[in-house]
Amino acid sequence: MKKLLTIGVVLLALATPAWAASSKAPPDASYKKVSDLVALPEFLPGMGTLYVQPATLPVGPFLAYDRDGTLVATIYMVPMENMQQHKAFSGLAVGNETVKKVDLTFNAGHPGVEVPHYHVTIWHVSPETAKVK
Repeated sequence: MKKLLTIGVVLLALATPAWAASSKAPPDASYKKVSDLVALPEFLPGMGTLYVQPATLPVGPFLAYDRDGTLVATIYMVPMENMQQHKAFSGLAVGNETVKKVDLTFNAGHPGVEVPHYHVTIWHVSPETAKVK
């Protein structure tokens, strides 16, 4: 577990605000709504409405917008296999210059990223105030 946390910290240290994602949904046309790409609901409780550039799957970044259409988080979904192989992820964008909090959570898999993976959620607002419930 310590190794995974170290990898997560390295991922975040390498993250840069490389693009100016729209703070209001939808992002630019290169992003597609995840629910249009895979069998997932349009709004995911705890995450919001996700958009991704299909060429970046499965890792992302996924842009998460809340019920008001506000960009609340940037999420990376890093497969366990990539972590175990010590794959580097450098120059990751965060979608917004403000980072309030980072969560690293395990997921056993879901449509679009069927393999076990970690969600690296970079919150741009306080998760408690995001309208993602």
